[in-house]
Amino acid sequence: MCLMLTTLAGVISALLWYFKDEKNIYRLGTLALMYFGASLMWFVDSCFALSKGEAFLDLTVDDVLLGFVIITCGLLIYFIIVVFKGPKRIFQSPQ
Repeated sequence: MCLMLTTLAGVISALLWYFKDEKNIYRLGTLALMYFGASLMWFVDSCFALSKGEAFLDLTVDDVLLGFVIITCGLLIYFIIVVFKGPKRIFQSPQ
């Protein structure tokens, strides 16, 4: 379920980046890359689980909660990036 949730988050953030952030003001491409990187990690993990004879997708409640934790951590890291390197440049020295 982590694979499906992070892939969905990646697709949503990529679509928002493509259609709404043309000037890269909000750095949504970074968010999309984070989620697609996590999706790639979960895909490799699922492939190894399949090679060991386990199910490709884990549909337990714990895996769903882990998926939401991963999405939340991605959003927190994204907000930190936006605050430090965002459009208002709050924490950068004036030039």
